[in-house]
Amino acid sequence: MLLARSQFQIQTPKVWMKTILLSVAVTSTLLITGCASRPQINNPTRYATAPDYYTVRSGDTLSGISARYGLSYISVADMNDIAAPYRIYVGQSLHLKKGSASVNRSTTKALTSTEPPIQRQTINLPTQPTNIPPVVKPPAATITAPITTQTPTASIVKPNNLRWVKPSNGPVLANYNMANNIKGIRFGGNQGDPIVAAADGQVVYAADGLKEYGNLVLVKHIDGYITAYAHNSKMLVKSGQNVSAGQKIAEMGSSGVNSTMLEFQVRLDGKPINPANILPIN
Repeated sequence: MLLARSQFQIQTPKVWMKTILLSVAVTSTLLITGCASRPQINNPTRYATAPDYYTVRSGDTLSGISARYGLSYISVADMNDIAAPYRIYVGQSLHLKKGSASVNRSTTKALTSTEPPIQRQTINLPTQPTNIPPVVKPPAATITAPITTQTPTASIVKPNNLRWVKPSNGPVLANYNMANNIKGIRFGGNQGDPIVAAADGQVVYAADGLKEYGNLVLVKHIDGYITAYAHNSKMLVKSGQNVSAGQKIAEMGSSGVNSTMLEFQVRLDGKPINPANILPIN
């Protein structure tokens, strides 16, 4: 009986210790969970130099970007509504500081200081491409800029708040066909032919980080649109630069492929759509 009591007295502190450790673990978990809604700063010095927004480049990971600016990747994922397994894509804009609005959802930051606030609108895309552009009543006192022989014809349609033009006047080599992994329209032409912005926007990527696309330019527009211009021989714009519809941004080439061409893609909220549904292509 004395032996049993002695053993009980020795084991009791161990039981108390386990209870204390368990309480600390539960308290820590609650504290961590409570902080998930605000940015978790691991390195204040790096966080102070972090930009409000960061554009994802080839090779980036969410944890790598977060560590670069002294942040927790879980906090960055929460601010940008990114769910596990935390996948990101090239050209995606991430906001890194609390209070900045996400640019991957309904865009709230105007591309220029004179533009009105951007409102999300419902987009009704036709199910079949049409060869006849819709009739658009010209506004009063319309000023038409002169078009040189090297600049593609600026046939204009307005499916939303955007003014769309053809990015190239070259012949169409292949149309959008997801079954054949063609995510846009491929235009033919000669080395150095002009490539123009299909709509007003801001360049978010201009580099050759993706081998299959060669020299690639990505332009972000209002209403959730992003346009891509691949295989250029020369890029004439830089990331962060604002461009206008019809402005020359690159020259046609064969980077990443075996023939001279432009692969033009349109993405809406990150998903590829048929450019023929919004462009004035005959």
